[in-house]
Amino acid sequence: MTVVPPSAGEPRRPAGPRNPGDAWVVAPSGEKYWGRFGAAGLLAFDPDRGILLQHRVSWSHFGGTWGLPGGALHQGESAIVGAVREAQEEAGVPDGAVRPRFTSVLDLDIWAYTTVIADVVKPFEPVISDPESVALEWVAVDDVDSRPLHPGFGAAWPVLRELLSLRPSLVVDAANVVGSVPDGWWKDRAGAASRLADRLDGVSLTASDLEIGGTAWFPEVALVVEGQARGIADRSSEHDQEVPEVLPAGGVAVVRADAAGDDAILLEVERRVHAGERVIAVTSDRELQNRVAAAGAAQVRSAGWLLGVLDGAH
Repeated sequence: MTVVPPSAGEPRRPAGPRNPGDAWVVAPSGEKYWGRFGAAGLLAFDPDRGILLQHRVSWSHFGGTWGLPGGALHQGESAIVGAVREAQEEAGVPDGAVRPRFTSVLDLDIWAYTTVIADVVKPFEPVISDPESVALEWVAVDDVDSRPLHPGFGAAWPVLRELLSLRPSLVVDAANVVGSVPDGWWKDRAGAASRLADRLDGVSLTASDLEIGGTAWFPEVALVVEGQARGIADRSSEHDQEVPEVLPAGGVAVVRADAAGDDAILLEVERRVHAGERVIAVTSDRELQNRVAAAGAAQVRSAGWLLGVLDGAH
């Protein structure tokens, strides 16, 4: 599902050299869209404070309305990196403060706008850091509609608000997925599980994969390992020397089964369902598929499906 752009402002008045992306794209109909390489905006969501909104300066496009910090992408820049960069320039969003959850794209062929919906993982206070903002505020989700919204964001908000309540996650039967490919995994089960974890880190699922709206989703992944595979190293960025501007989307948590792997998978599915997540369980074991479905998994997928996603076949 695509939605209209929440914030597509005309150029701010830069003091430095002009970026090649800061230009209008003109449609055959005469309509103009800001951003030669497209544009993106950041919808930062803090469960305690709401949505970070920008009160647009009067000289900007639809000045005086409230929307999302965002702007034109640089050449070759991903929408996620561009949205966070613009939010840093306009609202002082610190490095590593948000983690992308999903994106929603309006693609007009000649131009595209991407809304990057990200969870705040390190609370911060926004700072007006360029002349495009009159004010920056955290606005409770229920109060967003009470503001005079930028028309694009106003049209997009009902869909985005509904999607905010969804938190997809993958619970993966590591032994089943690893064992589905005869690549010598039995010689080093922990190493094979580690390689699968590397492939799953930051995995992106489409709206059709999840049977929900949006464009691309970055679910959390629980990789359940058993037996010798329990020797897999912990996965954590806590010891990284530098905090990245954008935290990796999704992330992989290793769950070590104390006894039977099937029971650990079932418990992880039940825990996440209870927490309100939309769980996709991944296993080709027919009996286990029935058990996780009965436990409330929204979808049950095979090992082949997951490998197809990782190989880009879905």
